[in-house]
Amino acid sequence: MLSHDRVWAAIDALAKRYSLSASGLAKRAGLDSTAFNKSKRLSSDGRPRWPSTESLAKIIEATGASLDEFTGLIEGRPGISNGASTDASVARRRSVPLLGFAQAGAGGFFDDAGFPVGQGWDLVELPAQSTESSYALQVQGDSMLPLYRNGDVLIVEPGAIIRKGDRVVVKTTGGEVMAKVLDRQTVKSIALVSLNPDHPDRDIPMRDVEWVARIVWASQ
Repeated sequence: MLSHDRVWAAIDALAKRYSLSASGLAKRAGLDSTAFNKSKRLSSDGRPRWPSTESLAKIIEATGASLDEFTGLIEGRPGISNGASTDASVARRRSVPLLGFAQAGAGGFFDDAGFPVGQGWDLVELPAQSTESSYALQVQGDSMLPLYRNGDVLIVEPGAIIRKGDRVVVKTTGGEVMAKVLDRQTVKSIALVSLNPDHPDRDIPMRDVEWVARIVWASQ
């Protein structure tokens, strides 16, 4: 029997299966990060509040789960676990949002802090170095040789501490997205060393920088 508690429990179970919190699942689906908070599950007068069919469709699409998998979680069907997979190889991997560098400069894919939002992201399964706030950018072209080749996937961690020598992705207010090595960052400017000797190093005023995020892994 379909019940309010079972639907919300299935959302929690789906999030756990894909190594996400409820808020992380909401963000990945392009929803407000508080959409699945415990406080949102009851109205102010204590009546049960159901998730919308649109939000359910979005989390199914965002995780790559099947409708049968999700309904199995609601029904508590045998073989549909509400926890993480028992397969060790699956447990060591997780799905993260994926976008090409060429698309990353367009508007609508990131919030002001560099976290992924909105629609248009693909999903890619990568090792568990990634966290729920991680996302992946796919290298396109040869501008990052010899370090990164066309087709390599970079895991980017917005909000991570960045130090001199770290490889970073920088997005400018003009929509340019680049991968460089951090040389120096002050309140006024950021100095970046190019990965490719054919491309110049950059010194960008911080007023022209939308966000900076650290590269934590690459599929080389």
